[in-house]
Amino acid sequence: MKPDSAPQTLLDTVDADTMLREVQDWAAINTGTANIEGLAKMAGVLADAFSALPGDVELVDSATVTAISAEGREFEKPHGQHMVLRVRPQAQRRFVLTGHMDTVFPADHPFQEVTWLDDHTINGPGTADMKGGLNVILHALKTFEGMEGADRVGYDVMINADEETGSLASRGLIEELARGKYAALTYEPSALPDGTLAHARGGTGNYSITITGRSAHAGRNPHDGRNAIVAASDLVLRIKALEAGDITVNPAKIEGGAANNVVPDLAILRFNIRPQSTDAMHRFDGELDAILRLIESEHEVGVHRHGGVTRPPKPVDEKAQALFDLVKACGAELGQTIGWKPTGGVCDGNNIAATGVPVVDTMGVRGGAIHSPDEFMIVPSLRERAALSALVLSKLSTGEYL
Repeated sequence: MKPDSAPQTLLDTVDADTMLREVQDWAAINTGTANIEGLAKMAGVLADAFSALPGDVELVDSATVTAISAEGREFEKPHGQHMVLRVRPQAQRRFVLTGHMDTVFPADHPFQEVTWLDDHTINGPGTADMKGGLNVILHALKTFEGMEGADRVGYDVMINADEETGSLASRGLIEELARGKYAALTYEPSALPDGTLAHARGGTGNYSITITGRSAHAGRNPHDGRNAIVAASDLVLRIKALEAGDITVNPAKIEGGAANNVVPDLAILRFNIRPQSTDAMHRFDGELDAILRLIESEHEVGVHRHGGVTRPPKPVDEKAQALFDLVKACGAELGQTIGWKPTGGVCDGNNIAATGVPVVDTMGVRGGAIHSPDEFMIVPSLRERAALSALVLSKLSTGEYL
């Protein structure tokens, strides 16, 4: 029998006990972004779980990603595979739901166990961010598939393996799957433990600037050298001066140098920017290029730029606001109070929004203290959020709300 969307009927349809058991099992698998073996195990578990839905599951290799070593050399960083489920790809109206399987806790981190904090709260790696959210996707879709009208729409599910390091190995896949979709839901945990959603978001970019100078003896012939550390220090001051009300710049690390009696011929500056608008993002990029040319000329050094903005700012336009309003209305039907607030954090929702698709990106569980050993998940929110997503998808399937 197909469940209707009556609040109690919908909530009763969600198997809360199975959800909790699965989250505990999934959290026991270490999936630090660099743990390729653990990610492969998790990808297999997820592929098996999502194969219960009426579509095709595929494990997709990561795109090539490079970084700059402490020696100033570019090298390739390995990443795990991403899981993609495609259901009814020929449907005229389709959605995309996204999440990530990786966590910030490496295989040798002491935080590996799930424990109960009280009758309604568990503490464990990735329980909130976001093994719980992945489970909400699975059970929301299982519930939705049993609802009237599900067969008239389609959807893709993308679970990547590198979100915690910026989704560089999955960004192209995210954008490919998002383009042309009617709406998107992403399953980061709620912005606050009470279920508050993240609204508008700023963007972020990470840069590594390699400066190559010329070594010389610091006593005998220092003027024959070209000091890469001095050039990097000058660069720090110049980019920090680009800060404005709509962008912050955080010089994070300078690597390089040699013995005290040697003019250093190598320095690497690593920094992060947080633009609040696309105008700020583009303005900084142009100003940075001009500054790098100036540094190169004035200090007579070589300059190599690596990196850039990986997640553009996510404003909330009229269509995205309509999706937020729908989520709030569905929450009210289910007895859940849903609000939202802007946040300085970023996620894959930024990249989805950049394709022009309306997205709500904190549809995951209620919890908190993410990225720390105090991370917790509020257990009743598994069922709450699965029912919420199922109802939202059911409303969206009619084509009347956006």
